[in-house]
Parts: sequence; structure tokens; C-alpha cells
Amino acid sequence: MFDTTGAEQPLTGVRVVDAATIYAGPMIATLLGDFGADVLKVEHPRGDGLRTWAWQRDGESLWWALVGRNKKSVSLALSDPRGAELLRELLAETDVFVENFRPGTLERWGLGPDELLRINPRLVVVRVSGFGQTGPYRSRPGFGTLAEAMSGFADTNGTEDGPPVLPQWPLADGVAALAGAFATMMALRHADASGEGQVVDLSIYEPLFWILGAQTTAYDQLGLVPTRQGSRTDFNVPRGCYRTRDGRWVALSGATTATAKRIMQAIDRGDIASAPWFDDVAGRFAHRDMIDDAIAAWVAARDNGEVLAVFENVGATVGPVYSSADIAADPHFTERGSITTVDHPRLGPIRMQGLIANLTRTPGRIRGTGARIGEHNDEVFLDRLGHSAAELRRLVADGVVGTPPAAAAHPSPDPDDATDPPDAGTLRAG
Repeated sequence: MFDTTGAEQPLTGVRVVDAATIYAGPMIATLLGDFGADVLKVEHPRGDGLRTWAWQRDGESLWWALVGRNKKSVSLALSDPRGAELLRELLAETDVFVENFRPGTLERWGLGPDELLRINPRLVVVRVSGFGQTGPYRSRPGFGTLAEAMSGFADTNGTEDGPPVLPQWPLADGVAALAGAFATMMALRHADASGEGQVVDLSIYEPLFWILGAQTTAYDQLGLVPTRQGSRTDFNVPRGCYRTRDGRWVALSGATTATAKRIMQAIDRGDIASAPWFDDVAGRFAHRDMIDDAIAAWVAARDNGEVLAVFENVGATVGPVYSSADIAADPHFTERGSITTVDHPRLGPIRMQGLIANLTRTPGRIRGTGARIGEHNDEVFLDRLGHSAAELRRLVADGVVGTPPAAAAHPSPDPDDATDPPDAGTLRAG
């Protein structure tokens, strides 16, 4: 793991205001914050709905600890004109604004991109929604489940004789967050070069649709519609998950002829690897059942450790199918920082995912877990924006700004203001 103590961070000095909710939009800001951006979370006084997700320990959301890391928090009702004005003041000196309200909501509050770019011509406005700001579906709720269904993912995920299968995790939202962080960096690059801000119009479905590969082109040119086939593919044989004698699972892939041959050598089936049809993917595909049966029988007769050792000895591609417990125990994840330990102010040391990439000269850093609702109200509204304590007390009394953290009630999702969140039903834990 790289030592990030005192090292320069690539986004130091970049100011980000994150007014998005749940996962896709907020995770964009999390990724920027991991690499030095000064991220301010703007939550409705009721709190981001992510705070209510399972899993919880001692009333603290473990999801919030992850997604809210490296962010300060203020609580603000943007639907109130006074709250909208405070946001304008913040955005006048901000580089990136991330939001995921339903299309048209910000415009209704006088906070549309045209108004924001008038206030701050360099601002990058990142708009995350289910189906984008244009098109006939622009007003549909932006749940991640819909994106996973309509991108083509679910239709090809699952067993051949089973139903479409949705992921257990917010997959579409996570992929959208990665794409959103990438697009934001391109927009910041342009702003640095030209002084011009712009709008990043990011749908949740398009990034997942994009990474599914050439299936649209295959349909266009071949009339081919991929079908569900479990772990198999039409272009990679052998490939799959196989159960070992001790009840574990291993995954392997023969993406090239050379790697496929090493797999067959590992299982003592050189006769198959030397067959004239084996050197051609189409030939292996035609004999896929025979190849799979040979691998499955060999793996089933051996324990997990033996299978991994034999494959590693011959340089064949195989890996164990890990659970969360397996990941937590693997020294490679710890040494590289894939898993890191962060101090939580109320739970103590907790483990979570580390940085998504390691930069040797300007590494990222995790400076803290998710803040309490409105924890930095005084710092931002009084010190940064220069409002008086008396004015802040009036805003708190009127519900425009949330109550101080110590007095805040347990948060609940806001059905009116916080819109276009990914579908909490995508996560089936709890």
C-alpha cells in the first residue's frame, strides 16, 4: 500500500458541492474527495436516505460511513427560496456541483444550469438522472433497478432456463458513478483551459449499457440477440464456476487458445487440448459441453487448495470465488490497500474499500468517514459565507437549515425533494 502521509493530492483546491442522494451521484463526489477535492455534502434536514439503509451498527449507517467519507455536511432545504439562495452563494465559489433531482426540479427552484452558470461561468454541473435530461423517458424515476433491466444487463444475466436476474448490489449506480467521475474530470480539464463550465448530463442506464460490449452491433449486423447462459459466453471457452470437493467454488477462463490449453493440461486432458478443433474458438464452442464436463469432474474430485495450487503451477487462469469474509482475510487486499481501516468517530476503527486506483506521485487519501447531518453548518454558513449566528438561528427555527447534529432526529428519506435515487430494492440485505 502506498504511503500517502503528507503527499500532494491531485484534486487539492477543487471545491465540490454534492447535493445528490443515495448512491450514484454521491459516489461521484466520494471519488473526487478520495483524491483531494474539498467536498461539501448538502442534505435536506431530514437527511440523505442512504443513512437509513441496512446495514447499521449502534444506529450508524455503514453505507453512509463509506459513501459519505471525505465530505463535510450541511443541512439545507433547497425548495425554500432562502435555502436556494444559500446554495447559490456556495456555488459562486465552487468548481463542481453534483445533483440528482428529477429533471425540471432545479429549474423550478430557480437553480437551473443557466442560472448557476450565470453566477459562476466556470462551474461544472453534474446532473445524474435515470434516463438523462432529454428524451421521452427524462421524467421517469431513476431507479438503478430500471437501468439494470433496460440496459440489457438483466436479460443476459442468469441461467439458461431461469428468469432474468438483477444484481444484489446497486450495480448500475456504481458504474454510473465511475463514468460520472470520468466525465467530471474531462469537464474540469476544459474549464481549466478555457474558463468555461458546462453541464454533464449523466443517465444511470447509459454507462451500464455501454460496458456490455458489442451486443448492439451484433444485433445490428448479425441479427443476434444474446441469451442467458449462466457463466458461459459465446466467445470464451472454457469459462465458468466449478465446485470443489470441499464445497468451495473456483472460476476459470480460457480467453485465448494458449490459456485454454494450460487449463486442459492442468486437469490432465492433453488429449482435448491437442485435438485439431481446439485451436479455434468456434471449435471449442462446438465442444463446450465436453470441455465443461471434463473440468467439472476434475475439480469436483479435489479440494479447493489443491485445485488452486495445480493451476498456479502450470500458469493456468483460475481464482477462488470469494465471499466478503474471504476478502477480509486475504493479505493481498490489505497489502495493496484494497481494504483499508478508517477511524469512525463513534464506532472506532472500521474497515472499508480503499482507493479505487493507486497514483504513485499524487495518491489519494481517506481522511474520515461520513459526517453527521449538518455537522459543519456553523463552519460553512457562518465562517465561509459570513452569515450571522442570529440569522442562522432563524433559518434553523424555520426548518430551512437542519438542527444541530446533537439534536437531530433519526433521518428518513424525503419523498418530495430527494428524487432520482437508485432503487433501494436493488439492495436486498435487510
